[in-house]
Amino acid sequence: MPSLTRVPRSARKPGEDRRVDFERRVLRAVEDLLAEGIPFTELAVQKIAAASGSARSTFYRYFPDKSSLLIRMAELATTDLFAAAEQWWAAEHTDRRAGVVRAIAAMIDGFRAHRHLLLALSEVATYDREVGAYWRSRVATFAALVHTRLDADRAAGRLADDLNPTATALVLTSMVERTITVACGLDTGISDEEVAEALGRAIWLVVYGDAP
Repeated sequence: MPSLTRVPRSARKPGEDRRVDFERRVLRAVEDLLAEGIPFTELAVQKIAAASGSARSTFYRYFPDKSSLLIRMAELATTDLFAAAEQWWAAEHTDRRAGVVRAIAAMIDGFRAHRHLLLALSEVATYDREVGAYWRSRVATFAALVHTRLDADRAAGRLADDLNPTATALVLTSMVERTITVACGLDTGISDEEVAEALGRAIWLVVYGDAP
């Protein structure tokens, strides 16, 4: 679902403007509270509402529960992150490995910008059925895009005949998701630039390393 923040203000109705402004405030408030070290499960609705300068009743008008809140905030926070990867998979790849490294670097930057929220999402998705279903669906949608590109490239003779598009899409998607989550969630001592280089190299070799 595209972020409402990307819709030009002139093209939005007054009610949409209010929702966009409200969601921006809530996103900022939730991220600030998480940055203070408060676990998402301990974030009270009243505290979020107060931090965003809104009434509790207004919060519930937009978000019936905290699961729906986290899902919507994740949609807003991951728009640019996924866009960077989607653009690379849609490109011609004439810039070879350097292109995927740049795409991964952009994804890491996007994750870093919303690190506390996305780490909370990763944790909550493991035990909250609604949040977990949302995130699995979002990742699966991206994996399907990767699969489609791999399938087309293999049919065109640009990839090895024995490359399995379905399995490879799963491997690549899982590798990227987990690597970025760990790199941004732990003090690994590895710079973001080094992670982007290593992950970009791994993706390139998996896809094109044994190409004809």
